[in-house]
Amino acid sequence: MSTIKRDKSPKGDGQSPQFRMRITPELKEQFEDAAQKSGMSLANWLKTLGRKELERLGIDPKG
Repeated sequence: MSTIKRDKSPKGDGQSPQFRMRITPELKEQFEDAAQKSGMSLANWLKTLGRKELERLGIDPKG
């Protein structure tokens, strides 16, 4: 049984669009370690990070 937290927000009309980017294997490993320590999947950790940064900039995150 997985203990990783998944984003369970309503999906609306089908799947959300994918976001792809290239990063070094070392940076990906650091991201994965941080996500695991937070108890989240990598994708959910990145979404949380992005939302927090938008809020820091005074922008209300949508979705």
